[in-house]
Amino acid sequence: MPSSAPPRTSASLIPQLPEALRPLAQRGELRRYAKGVRLIHEGEQGDTLFIILRGRLRAFGTGSNGREITYGTYGAGEYLGEMSLDGGPRSASVSALEATDCSVITRHTIRLHIADHPEFAFDLLAKVIRRARTATHTAKELALNDVYGRLVMLLNALAVPQLNGTRVISERLTHQEMANRMGCSREMVSRLMKDLERGGYVAVGPNTITLLKPLPPRW
Repeated sequence: MPSSAPPRTSASLIPQLPEALRPLAQRGELRRYAKGVRLIHEGEQGDTLFIILRGRLRAFGTGSNGREITYGTYGAGEYLGEMSLDGGPRSASVSALEATDCSVITRHTIRLHIADHPEFAFDLLAKVIRRARTATHTAKELALNDVYGRLVMLLNALAVPQLNGTRVISERLTHQEMANRMGCSREMVSRLMKDLERGGYVAVGPNTITLLKPLPPRW
């Protein structure tokens, strides 16, 4: 559960937000969530928006077998919860990957904000459309690509080119987190990553994954 009093440092983070979000964040209630806390439960009713001031959140769904799939991870300057502003049930769960500060906005407050800043309605609509497109793309990947193909797409999407010609993923990813993003088992990810290491394609460090050369399209 969030702490009873908002952290004093959260307000100082609002000026660092994108300009379009600052006035709305100032209207919200500042809250801090500890690592692992679930802010949103899939299927529950909700009418609040969470603007991230600091930290990282993960949006995910859970199947009837208990297996999770990650829809995305989000950091400072992004917001979550917009999909239930129509009054419907939450379409995903959201938990804190690390200690996270948020400005929590109610549906009523958003209405007041849009009345004062009507252009924000277009920003909100654009966000919903982008998330819907991402969901469609993810569903297509799961349906049309095998597990190795999904792994290649994930690694390529996260890797940042370096001056020495390699690409580095600095986000610390466990095999379970990778499996959650890919919709497969942890054991399958572990086996494929070990094969790529043996083949000289990747080097796995304590906090990084380095892509040493282009990953083969098939394995």
